[in-house]
Amino acid sequence: MTTTERCIAAADAHSAHNYHPLPVVVATAEGAWMTDVEGRRYLDLLAGYSALNFGHGNRRLLDAAKNQLERVTLTSRAFHHDRFADFCTQLADLCGMEMVLPMNTGAEAVETAVKTARKWGYKIKGVPGGRAKIIVAGNNFHGRTTTVISFSTDPEARADFGPYTPGFEIVRYGDLAALEAAIDDDTVAVLLEPIQGEAGVLVPPPGYLAGVQELTRSRNVLFIADEIQSGLGRTGRTFACEHEGVVPDMYVLGKALGGGVIPVSAVVSSRAVLGVFSPGEHGSTFGGNPLACAVALEVIAMLRTGEYQSRATELGRHLLGELRLLVGDGAVDAVRGRGLWAGLDINPSRGTGREIAERLMARGVLVKDTHGATIRIAPPLVISKEDLDWGLEQLRVVLEG
Repeated sequence: MTTTERCIAAADAHSAHNYHPLPVVVATAEGAWMTDVEGRRYLDLLAGYSALNFGHGNRRLLDAAKNQLERVTLTSRAFHHDRFADFCTQLADLCGMEMVLPMNTGAEAVETAVKTARKWGYKIKGVPGGRAKIIVAGNNFHGRTTTVISFSTDPEARADFGPYTPGFEIVRYGDLAALEAAIDDDTVAVLLEPIQGEAGVLVPPPGYLAGVQELTRSRNVLFIADEIQSGLGRTGRTFACEHEGVVPDMYVLGKALGGGVIPVSAVVSSRAVLGVFSPGEHGSTFGGNPLACAVALEVIAMLRTGEYQSRATELGRHLLGELRLLVGDGAVDAVRGRGLWAGLDINPSRGTGREIAERLMARGVLVKDTHGATIRIAPPLVISKEDLDWGLEQLRVVLEG
């Protein structure tokens, strides 16, 4: 039995089977490349679902973490620490907002946004107690907590986990008329992904996000943008909402905010919205810890250079141009994307998404399928054009075979 086989057998025997990973066991990684326990190298075209926007082992981020590790790693929010104020100030400024509520994981941040919107609805908007409604989009992915899966339309995420949390209404993504019809006096927020990642990198029709902003403002409803996957450089802008000149009432951030080093998430909004909380009403032991703040501060500094947004724009234009050449030859039915982020619908004649991912793995490229027939491509923003082209060539070979 090989080392890979032993590792996979032990994982299968002793861990819950809530994931179905590709049969590769990563041991080391740098930049856009990973090396397994047998010494084989793989090009990473997933980047931890955008958590690794800045690549594996980014020296600036590792140095920031190492320096903080030798100072203090955790205080809990029972005390102040010397990185917290700077983190909140810098992140609020990056978002063009006023206040930050730091958490750890993306799902935790979404839960925080839901609680914030409801409390704002009761204290500020005047919605009667227990009636706050949040409108979400079909095919959404905002996490896997009990509340979040209550408004999921994905049977795998939702089935057998009820009873479900009430207070949500689902409308069709990209449909402004449906959204307008769903808003009533009890509506406190509209929660959307500017681009739906897990659904297959679904880009909304032009003007949709601007229309959502106009509708929510006119009806005194919060527009919450879940930019956990789409934000922080992935689409060629700091935030995907910027492609339509939109600034939502609340950003939900995660993944890349921790630089692939440590889980960091946050809700960012105005003082009028996040000011509804009083001490003891919400919190997290590790939320806003010194190590997380140190790494996230370096991420913010890196984003301010504009280098990563520019790379995502330039390489993304090349990526999508090459992928669209595959449409119409019987292998790929559709390509969607923005920036360095793409979804490919594989024609069933060429295999399932999982089968294509496994064939690519055999050729040294790692991607991940979703919803059966779709492959997502989201390499680290530091990937070179030469490496990206090599990965695309492996995709062409696999699809031809």
